[in-house]
Amino acid sequence: MSVQAVTAKMAEVELKDVAEEKKSENNSTSPAAAVTVEPSPVTTAPNPVKMPQASAMKRPDPQQNGGEAFVNYDGTVAEAPRMKKIQFADQKQEFNKRPTKISRRSLSRSISQSSTDSYAASYTDSSDDETSPRDKQQKNSKGNADFCIKNIKQADFGRREIEIAEQEMPALMALRKRAQGEKPLAGAKIVGCTHITAQTAVLMETLSALGAQCRWAACNIYSTQNEVAAALAEGGFSVFAWKGESEDDFWWCIDRCVNVEGWQPNMILDDGGDLTHWIYKKYPSMFKKIKGIVEESVTGVHRLYQLSKAGKLCVPAMNVNDSVTKQKFDNLYCCRESILDGLKRTTDVMFGGKQVVVCGYGEVGKGCCAALKAMGSIVYVTEIDPICALQACMDGFRLVKLNEVIRQVDIVITCTGNKNVVVREYMDRMKNGCIVCNMGHSNTEIDASLRTPELTWERVRSQVDHVIWPDGKRIVLLAEGRLLNLSCSTVPTFVLSITATTQALALIELYNAPEGRYKQDVYLLPKKMDEYVASLHLPTFDAHLTELSDEQAKYLGLNKNGPFKPNYYRSAAA
Repeated sequence: MSVQAVTAKMAEVELKDVAEEKKSENNSTSPAAAVTVEPSPVTTAPNPVKMPQASAMKRPDPQQNGGEAFVNYDGTVAEAPRMKKIQFADQKQEFNKRPTKISRRSLSRSISQSSTDSYAASYTDSSDDETSPRDKQQKNSKGNADFCIKNIKQADFGRREIEIAEQEMPALMALRKRAQGEKPLAGAKIVGCTHITAQTAVLMETLSALGAQCRWAACNIYSTQNEVAAALAEGGFSVFAWKGESEDDFWWCIDRCVNVEGWQPNMILDDGGDLTHWIYKKYPSMFKKIKGIVEESVTGVHRLYQLSKAGKLCVPAMNVNDSVTKQKFDNLYCCRESILDGLKRTTDVMFGGKQVVVCGYGEVGKGCCAALKAMGSIVYVTEIDPICALQACMDGFRLVKLNEVIRQVDIVITCTGNKNVVVREYMDRMKNGCIVCNMGHSNTEIDASLRTPELTWERVRSQVDHVIWPDGKRIVLLAEGRLLNLSCSTVPTFVLSITATTQALALIELYNAPEGRYKQDVYLLPKKMDEYVASLHLPTFDAHLTELSDEQAKYLGLNKNGPFKPNYYRSAAA
């Protein structure tokens, strides 16, 4: 039989099927959900073909409740044997009989109980309780209550985050393993004021393993990871911090760390200088027993140099911020990755084609500019230092004054560590929708005195505010001008391992230094220690250092084992 004949035969059968189906629908009498069983007689034909070949085509047969018909070589249609099929009389009506609202909720609850709930508990504080942690009475599993955090029940989640961070902090873990037998910090009582994150927790537990006692507060009201603070409190650390502190809470937490009966610090680890400032202002007599200060931020270092210049610095201080391992790695590589993360999480902005001005071309500014340029943004730079300005020009960025581009840019990023970099005058001239944020430590770079009667503040989401002008123009202010990456996103753990290891070594150095080695001044970390920190991270990359021959070492005037840089070496101008 020809193909045309087969096609005609199929069309005839199909028309017959449709007619029978309509007839069957018209004969439906009962709307009830009764169930009927229709046995299907089996019809055989000579040589049925069941393989899907060109001359034997298979199709569903609607008349026989979904059975399959086969077209044979001779054009006859045969039906394949079928199983009995249960047919509902009124499927549409039965379909609409859905579970009640309560049963749907129960079903949803049972599905998500093992996954979604545990995730949400970690990141939503597990409740809508707005009670201030200062008004709560909390104890850890051992009955200790010397802490003030959001929710001690989040400790398990925080412990998991700390364990993840440990995998990306090889140098601290190596230092913990090598030195815990010697206990170089035995007797040290360290009071700290830094960002309380999983990475800081690894540092604190390392200091504890080396023999130190620690009490800790947060240096930023938005950067604390509540679940990590809970894990530290559960582990016996005296932690006073939670995300979203008020200004009053901030200073209260610092005071609780310092002002405790029967315990007085002899070392300070600071980030921003607030802790040092508080002790100097409220408890100056404590400096008689303090052996040294370790400071990691440009703002805090600036404060220390001011005290030193005025002759008011009472103890030696170590400037970690200007160590090579901090400048070249934390400031540059950390900010290169975290600037994009912070902006994406808060604004969902697309970077391609956006005009961005970065204020400051130090290591932080260099990292931000490199990341934004790679994403296709048009980047402008402002700078006061001719050396950094020249670097920006030779890296392909246009050097401008802020007032030259403020009307046209889409994003403004401050990276200077200074104050009043972006003031109200500039904000008045910004375009509608301009995003304003800070990547420097202090919240003084952006003039946040915008809470005036003529301006309206509108909270968009956590750490994102619209500041609305009377004419309807609005700017997007992130983290109220505080540090963007640690307030609104996260930072690369591996890079923080470098800084944290540097901090730990600086504490060990100052604590164990013989009397007279360090005077009441600000010092840079010895280059030998910088190089040691770097060497502890190289095995992660399966990296192999080349060794100098005796002849080469003599030619360069170096020790074969380092240090390879003079003490005055910092890094490229920053």
